[in-house]
Amino acid sequence: MPAGDRHVAWIGLGSNLDDPAGQLERAIVELRSEPAISVLAVSSFYRTVPVGGPPDQPMFCNAAAALTTALGPHALLARLQAMEAAHDRVRDVRWGPRTLDMDILAYGDRHLDDDALTVPHPRAHERGFVLVPLAEIAPALELGQHGRVVDCLHRVAHDDIEYWELPA
Repeated sequence: MPAGDRHVAWIGLGSNLDDPAGQLERAIVELRSEPAISVLAVSSFYRTVPVGGPPDQPMFCNAAAALTTALGPHALLARLQAMEAAHDRVRDVRWGPRTLDMDILAYGDRHLDDDALTVPHPRAHERGFVLVPLAEIAPALELGQHGRVVDCLHRVAHDDIEYWELPA
């Protein structure tokens, strides 16, 4: 991508270990300090039930953010994964507990599917914990063939998702 080109990307953030809301707050501060990233919007935080993975996990704190970035999709993914690692993210159990999880949900209107990355995210359209915060900041965002975020949200259960009250 030519120098100076910036693209809008939407990411999902989640945590259910070691002060989940604090993990998300720190990750957003770190995103704001990245020279190649500008944070446009951040959703409220939501308390969500873990989906998949081992039973008896703690509840998750989830949010979504809209960014502009000079990074290409793979470089953005690498930067997000480096941030996860800096938060002591361990990838030993699929859908297991984690200190920080950051996923690229969409990258402009780009469609990409390779061994490292699929955008739009292949399961975003069926996950209330992604759609509720994303609908707050980007209700008209198209998730590929699945349609707009707000329409996807109407097709999934999300009654158990609660606002995560942050301390003053």
